[in-house]
Amino acid sequence: MSDEIKTTAEAKEDAMLPRIRVTVADMESGPNIPLPPALAKKPVEQKSPAEWAYERLILYIKNFEEQLDAEHEIAMGFTGGDAGVVRIEGIGYFDPDIVTFYGSDPTGAKTQLIQHVTQLNVMLRALPKQVATEAPRRIGFRLEQELDKAEG
Repeated sequence: MSDEIKTTAEAKEDAMLPRIRVTVADMESGPNIPLPPALAKKPVEQKSPAEWAYERLILYIKNFEEQLDAEHEIAMGFTGGDAGVVRIEGIGYFDPDIVTFYGSDPTGAKTQLIQHVTQLNVMLRALPKQVATEAPRRIGFRLEQELDKAEG
Protein backbone atom coordinates (compact mmCIF):
# COMPACT_ATOMS: atom_id res chain seq x y z
CA MET A 1 0.00 0.00 0.00
CA SER A 2 1.24 3.49 -0.80
CA ASP A 3 0.78 6.82 0.95
CA GLU A 4 0.88 8.58 -2.43
CA ILE A 5 -2.18 10.72 -3.10
CA LYS A 6 -3.64 10.55 -6.60
CA THR A 7 -6.34 12.47 -8.37
CA THR A 8 -9.42 10.57 -9.48
CA ALA A 9 -8.20 10.76 -13.08
CA GLU A 10 -4.77 9.35 -12.15
CA ALA A 11 -6.32 6.52 -10.14
CA LYS A 12 -8.68 5.65 -13.00
CA GLU A 13 -5.82 5.76 -15.52
CA ASP A 14 -3.65 3.49 -13.35
CA ALA A 15 -6.51 1.01 -13.03
CA MET A 16 -6.78 0.77 -16.85
CA LEU A 17 -3.07 0.29 -17.59
CA PRO A 18 -2.09 -3.23 -18.60
CA ARG A 19 -0.06 -5.15 -16.02
CA ILE A 20 1.74 -8.47 -16.14
CA ARG A 21 3.22 -10.66 -13.44
CA VAL A 22 5.16 -13.88 -13.91
CA THR A 23 6.74 -16.11 -11.27
CA VAL A 24 8.57 -19.33 -12.08
CA ALA A 25 10.80 -21.68 -10.11
CA ASP A 26 13.96 -20.63 -11.99
CA MET A 27 13.76 -16.88 -12.49
CA GLU A 28 17.28 -16.80 -14.02
CA SER A 29 16.15 -18.70 -17.11
CA GLY A 30 12.45 -18.00 -16.80
CA PRO A 31 10.30 -15.56 -18.72
CA ASN A 32 10.99 -11.85 -18.86
CA ILE A 33 7.94 -10.17 -20.32
CA PRO A 34 8.31 -6.39 -20.27
CA LEU A 35 5.31 -4.40 -21.45
CA PRO A 36 6.30 -2.39 -24.53
CA PRO A 37 5.15 1.25 -24.55
CA ALA A 38 3.06 0.60 -27.68
CA LEU A 39 0.77 -1.64 -25.64
CA ALA A 40 -0.25 1.21 -23.32
CA LYS A 41 -0.81 3.87 -26.02
CA LYS A 42 -4.42 2.86 -26.56
CA PRO A 43 -6.48 2.35 -23.39
CA VAL A 44 -7.57 -1.24 -22.80
CA GLU A 45 -11.24 -0.26 -22.72
CA GLN A 46 -10.90 1.06 -26.30
CA LYS A 47 -9.55 -2.26 -27.61
CA SER A 48 -11.69 -5.09 -28.89
CA PRO A 49 -11.28 -8.45 -27.16
CA ALA A 50 -9.54 -9.71 -30.34
CA GLU A 51 -7.05 -6.82 -30.47
CA TRP A 52 -6.25 -7.13 -26.76
CA ALA A 53 -5.75 -10.92 -27.04
CA TYR A 54 -3.57 -10.45 -30.15
CA GLU A 55 -1.30 -7.94 -28.42
CA ARG A 56 -0.79 -10.15 -25.39
CA LEU A 57 -0.16 -13.22 -27.54
CA ILE A 58 2.64 -11.27 -29.27
CA LEU A 59 4.32 -10.74 -25.89
CA TYR A 60 4.08 -14.41 -24.98
CA ILE A 61 5.33 -15.57 -28.39
CA LYS A 62 8.28 -13.16 -28.40
CA ASN A 63 9.25 -14.14 -24.86
CA PHE A 64 8.99 -17.87 -25.63
CA GLU A 65 11.19 -17.49 -28.72
CA GLU A 66 13.83 -15.60 -26.73
CA GLN A 67 14.25 -18.71 -24.58
CA LEU A 68 14.80 -21.06 -27.57
CA ASP A 69 18.18 -22.18 -28.86
CA ALA A 70 19.16 -21.97 -32.54
CA GLU A 71 17.93 -25.52 -33.20
CA HIS A 72 14.26 -24.88 -32.31
CA GLU A 73 11.33 -22.82 -33.57
CA ILE A 74 8.03 -21.93 -31.94
CA ALA A 75 4.93 -24.01 -32.50
CA MET A 76 1.63 -24.35 -30.72
CA GLY A 77 -0.21 -27.37 -29.53
CA PHE A 78 -3.94 -27.60 -29.16
CA THR A 79 -5.43 -28.46 -25.84
CA GLY A 80 -8.46 -30.69 -25.57
CA GLY A 81 -8.21 -32.32 -28.99
CA ASP A 82 -6.18 -34.33 -31.46
CA ALA A 83 -5.50 -31.49 -33.89
CA GLY A 84 -1.75 -31.79 -33.30
CA VAL A 85 0.91 -29.10 -33.50
CA VAL A 86 1.29 -26.07 -35.78
CA ARG A 87 4.47 -24.06 -36.39
CA ILE A 88 3.49 -20.45 -35.83
CA GLU A 89 4.31 -18.40 -38.92
CA GLY A 90 1.81 -15.60 -38.40
CA ILE A 91 -0.94 -14.31 -36.16
CA GLY A 92 -3.76 -11.86 -36.69
CA TYR A 93 -7.15 -10.78 -35.43
CA PHE A 94 -10.53 -9.85 -36.84
CA ASP A 95 -12.49 -7.44 -34.66
CA PRO A 96 -14.27 -7.77 -32.45
CA ASP A 97 -13.56 -11.30 -31.26
CA ILE A 98 -11.56 -13.58 -33.62
CA VAL A 99 -7.84 -14.45 -33.38
CA THR A 100 -6.16 -16.32 -36.25
CA PHE A 101 -2.94 -18.33 -36.30
CA TYR A 102 -1.16 -19.12 -39.59
CA GLY A 103 1.44 -21.84 -39.96
CA SER A 104 2.21 -25.37 -41.02
CA ASP A 105 1.87 -28.80 -39.43
CA PRO A 106 4.77 -31.26 -38.98
CA THR A 107 4.18 -32.64 -42.51
CA GLY A 108 4.54 -29.14 -43.99
CA ALA A 109 0.84 -28.74 -44.78
CA LYS A 110 -0.36 -25.14 -44.63
CA THR A 111 -2.66 -24.53 -41.65
CA GLN A 112 -4.82 -21.77 -40.25
CA LEU A 113 -6.58 -21.78 -36.91
CA ILE A 114 -9.48 -19.37 -36.47
CA GLN A 115 -10.52 -19.06 -32.87
CA HIS A 116 -12.98 -17.00 -30.85
CA VAL A 117 -11.27 -15.16 -28.00
CA THR A 118 -13.48 -16.87 -25.43
CA GLN A 119 -12.14 -20.24 -26.63
CA LEU A 120 -8.49 -19.17 -26.79
CA ASN A 121 -6.40 -21.92 -25.28
CA VAL A 122 -2.94 -22.29 -26.80
CA MET A 123 0.11 -24.20 -25.62
CA LEU A 124 3.43 -22.84 -26.94
CA ARG A 125 5.94 -25.56 -27.85
CA ALA A 126 9.48 -25.78 -29.14
CA LEU A 127 9.98 -27.95 -32.23
CA PRO A 128 13.25 -28.71 -34.03
CA LYS A 129 13.85 -26.45 -37.05
CA GLN A 130 12.53 -27.86 -40.31
CA VAL A 131 15.66 -27.20 -42.37
CA ALA A 132 18.94 -28.06 -40.66
CA THR A 133 21.05 -25.47 -42.55
CA GLU A 134 18.60 -22.60 -42.19
CA ALA A 135 18.56 -20.22 -39.22
CA PRO A 136 15.46 -20.65 -37.04
CA ARG A 137 12.52 -18.47 -38.07
CA ARG A 138 11.44 -16.05 -35.35
CA ILE A 139 7.98 -14.49 -35.61
CA GLY A 140 7.83 -12.74 -32.21
CA PHE A 141 10.22 -9.93 -33.13
CA ARG A 142 8.34 -9.25 -36.39
CA LEU A 143 5.02 -9.25 -34.55
CA GLU A 144 6.33 -6.74 -32.00
CA GLN A 145 7.54 -4.46 -34.82
CA GLU A 146 4.07 -4.58 -36.40
CA LEU A 147 2.52 -3.75 -33.05
CA ASP A 148 4.78 -0.71 -32.72
CA LYS A 149 3.90 0.47 -36.26
CA ALA A 150 0.16 0.03 -35.67
CA GLU A 151 0.24 2.00 -32.43
CA GLY A 152 2.70 4.67 -33.68
